[in-house]
Amino acid sequence: MILSIIIPVYNENYSIRSIINQVQDVEIGKEIIVVDDCSTDGTREILSEISGITAIYLEKNKGKGAAVREGIKHATGLIIIIQDADLEYDPKDYHKLIAPIVIDEADVVYGTRFKGPQVQEYRHYLINKILTVFSNIFTNLNLSDMETCYKAFKSEILKRIKIKSNGFGFEPEITAKIKHCRICEVPISYNRRMLGKKIKWYDGLKALWCIIYYNIKNR
Repeated sequence: MILSIIIPVYNENYSIRSIINQVQDVEIGKEIIVVDDCSTDGTREILSEISGITAIYLEKNKGKGAAVREGIKHATGLIIIIQDADLEYDPKDYHKLIAPIVIDEADVVYGTRFKGPQVQEYRHYLINKILTVFSNIFTNLNLSDMETCYKAFKSEILKRIKIKSNGFGFEPEITAKIKHCRICEVPISYNRRMLGKKIKWYDGLKALWCIIYYNIKNR
């Protein structure tokens, strides 16, 4: 077992079968851990019908960070990848993500959406770039996409980190806490979902606060 894929899920009944099928189709030794964050749209019922996965059902909706934290507890692979369930990210990129770790050139790999072939919506690009630059100032990293979902970690490193954020603050928090590791970026494909996005404008303000808080706390 080389790879543990953690899929945090909340109300994704239209996409959950498809993304799990895509993950299962990737030819690599893996386990798929789906953490349902107390969905109310039938996602849970769908998960109960799918074989070949470990499904974990949270009894209270807490957010992405809480779901990822629960998934990490059950991961047994040497490498852990976070996978959103909304079809924006392509599991075919797994091999690119884990390659630097497999050849021992990195401990953590970020999949950057902004060095790939797709043209991004400008406002989406700008907001992410502001958050990334702000994070880079504190971490002294030179990332192009701190907020990316696709992050691959050596399991031994991720399991040592105490994740506190329950919501989308997971991204800046984990970046602050792995800044002393060997980190690299690889370009990934990205198909942005225009409808049903769970991130709101105020999540950007929360991310700014998390960048400041976790970087100061982890000096």
